[in-house]
Amino acid sequence: MTTEMKTVVETRDRPDGVRVVTLNNPPVNAIGWEMRQQLHDTMRAIDADPAVKGVVLTGAGRAFIAGADIRQFGQPNPPGVPSLTDGVHAIEDCGKTVVAAVNGPAAGGGLEVALGCHYRIAGPKARLGLPEVNIGTIPGATGTQRLPRVAGLKNALDMIVSGDLVPATRALELGIVEAIEDDPVEAAAAMALARPPKKLREDDSKIGDIPDSFFDDYKNGMARRWRGFEARFKAVDAVAKIVLPYAEAVEAERVVFRECQGTPEARAMRHVFFSDRQAARHPSIPKDTPAATIEKAAVIGCGTMGGGIAMNFANAGIPVKVLETSPEALEKGLGIVAGNYAATVSRGRLSQEAMDRRLGLISGVTGYDDIADADIVIEAVFENMDIKKQVFGTLDAVCKEGAVLATNTSTLDVDEIADATARPEAVVGTHFFSPANVMRLIEIVRGAKTSDATAQTAMKLSPRIGKVGVMCGVCDGFVGNRMLYQYSRQANFLIEEGALPQDVDRVIYDFGLPMGPFAMGDLAGVDVGYLVRQERLKKFGPTNKRESKIADAIYHLGRYGQKTRKGWYDYAEGSRTPQPNAEVTALIEQASADLGIARRAVSDEEVLERCLYPLINEGAKLLAEGIAARPLDIDLIWIYGYGFPRYRGGPMHWADEIGPAHVLERLEHYARTSDPDWLEPAPLLREVAGQGATFREWAEAR
Repeated sequence: MTTEMKTVVETRDRPDGVRVVTLNNPPVNAIGWEMRQQLHDTMRAIDADPAVKGVVLTGAGRAFIAGADIRQFGQPNPPGVPSLTDGVHAIEDCGKTVVAAVNGPAAGGGLEVALGCHYRIAGPKARLGLPEVNIGTIPGATGTQRLPRVAGLKNALDMIVSGDLVPATRALELGIVEAIEDDPVEAAAAMALARPPKKLREDDSKIGDIPDSFFDDYKNGMARRWRGFEARFKAVDAVAKIVLPYAEAVEAERVVFRECQGTPEARAMRHVFFSDRQAARHPSIPKDTPAATIEKAAVIGCGTMGGGIAMNFANAGIPVKVLETSPEALEKGLGIVAGNYAATVSRGRLSQEAMDRRLGLISGVTGYDDIADADIVIEAVFENMDIKKQVFGTLDAVCKEGAVLATNTSTLDVDEIADATARPEAVVGTHFFSPANVMRLIEIVRGAKTSDATAQTAMKLSPRIGKVGVMCGVCDGFVGNRMLYQYSRQANFLIEEGALPQDVDRVIYDFGLPMGPFAMGDLAGVDVGYLVRQERLKKFGPTNKRESKIADAIYHLGRYGQKTRKGWYDYAEGSRTPQPNAEVTALIEQASADLGIARRAVSDEEVLERCLYPLINEGAKLLAEGIAARPLDIDLIWIYGYGFPRYRGGPMHWADEIGPAHVLERLEHYARTSDPDWLEPAPLLREVAGQGATFREWAEAR
C-alpha cells in the first residue's frame, strides 16, 4: 500500500546540517494517509541519521497544513498507516531539535503537528487554530493536551470551543509561537541549531492548580451560545483530562474523538462543510462563465434594509452610493448606518479608523443620474410590485450597459420586475435577510431571462461581501419563505386546536432554532406579516383551503410586535424577552370557539412534527419543480437565513437522518387527523420514501 502512495513529504539538506522537511500536498497540504505515513517515517529516519544537526518542518506554497484531507473523510484507514498522534510523537521524540516554520494556515491536525515540534516560528500570514468542532468532532491528535500547555487553559479552551483560527500576532501573545519572521524557514533553521529539544508534553508550567469547578463553570458559560453543539462540550471534557498523566489523557482524548465521528452532529456538520463549498458552483451556470467586475455599487433606499446592504459593500472596500428621493430620509438612514458602525466600535469589534474608512465609502445621493456609473444596483424599496416596477423602469433608462440590476425582494415575482426593463437578462433577485449587515445569506433568485453572466456575477459577489449566496428559481416566496409559509401555517393551526404561542415557541426553540414562529413574528413585525399576506392575497386570491385569521386579528388590535412592545407577546421597556398576554390568549380561545374547534392538549411531538415536517414536504416540491437544484441548497438557505440548527444539517439532511419514510408516515397521519388541505405528502417524498432512499441519494442519482 505505502509503495503506491504519492510523495507528499520532501526533504533537503542545508550546508549547516539542518534538514528541511517540506509538506507538499497541494493546494493546502492537507493531512491524508500519505502524509501521516511519510511524516512518521521521515522523522524516524532523521532521528537515526547522525549527519542531521537540526530539523525545520514547513509547508509548500502558502499553507503549513490547513487540516485533514477532506477527500478522505469517512473512508477507512489503510492497514498499517500510523495515526497522526504517532506522527506527532515521532516529531517530539526526535533527538534533533525540530522547529516548525509555520508559513501559512496551521489548522486542526496542522497545529497539532506544529505543537509536536520543539519550537515554532510563524510567518506574518500564518493563522493557527483547532477548528475540528466546526465539523462536529474534537482535536484527536493530542491538541486538547498540547494547546493548553502553550496558551494556558482558558485561552486554549476559547480557541478549541470556538474553532476560530488566530493570526500570528495573537499566537505570539498566547505563546503558541516563539517569534514572527518574514522568512520563517531561515529563522527556524537558526533556532534548530541554537536550542536543545524541548518536549511540550513534559511542560505543565502554564497549567498550574485548576479549581474544582473550573471546567463546569466554563461549560455553564458557553451553554447559551453553543446549545446543541455537543462536540464543543465534549472538547471541554477532553481538555479536562489534562489532570491525568499525559499518556492517559491522550488516550482519553482519542476515545472522545472516536465517539464523535459517527454522531448525527458530525454527519450534519460535515454535510454543511461540503455544502458550503458546493453551493457556489451552481449546476445551471457553465463553469467557464465569466463574472462582471464590480468596482462601484448603488443601493436604492436607505431604510433598515438598504442601509444594511450598503454596509456590506463598504465592509468589502467597494464604494457604494445610497439613493433616497427625500433628503430627510437619506439623512436619517445614513445616521442609522453610522450608529450601527459606532455600536460595533464600542464593543471592540471594529477600530475607529476602520469605521471612518468604511463610512467614507458610503455616499448619499437623491437623483438616479448620480448612480448611472454603478456596476451593480440593488433595489431595496418597499415590498410592493408597482413601486418596484417603477424603480426598475427608471434604472433601465439611466444605468450603464452591462450593469447588474438586482431586486431585494423576499416574495415578489422577479420575472415580472425584470419585464419592466428592456434588459431582463441583466435582472436578478438578491434577497438579503434582515439585518442585512449581519445575516450571512443571500437568496440569489434567477429569473427566466437572467443571463448566465448576471447569475455568475451575483454568485461571485456574495462571498466578496461576506455572504453565502444560494441560487434558486422564481416562485412565490422563492425557497425560504415558501417553506416558511407552511411552517407558520401549521403553527397557527396548532394554536387554534389547543396549543398557545408559548407552547409552540418552546418546542421549536428546544429543537434548536433561535426562536419559535410567534416570537419571530414579533421580531419581524406583525404588521409586516399582515402586509405580505395582503399582497399575496391580491396576486393569488383566496386559496379555498383552511387559513387561520388569528394573526390578522392580532394586527387589528394594533399589536405590531417588538416595535410596539406588544404583539403575540408583551415586551417590557428595553427588553426583548416575550411575556404571554391574557388578551392574546382570550382571542385565540375565542377563535377556536368561533370555528367550532374543541380545544385539546397538543403534545410536544405533534408541535414539532406539524411545524417542521411541512418544511421537508415543501422542500420536496421545490426540488421536483426545479426551483431548488439540490437538497443542499435548501439546507443552506434554512441554516443561514432562518437559523435552522447547523448541527442538524438543514431540513433536507435532517429528513435523511430521521428517514423520509418516517416523515411520509407522519404527514399521512396528520393529513387524516388534522389538516387534509396542506399536509398531503409531496409526490417526490412518496417516491424517495418508497425507494427506501434519502434525498441526497435521489439528488446524486440524477
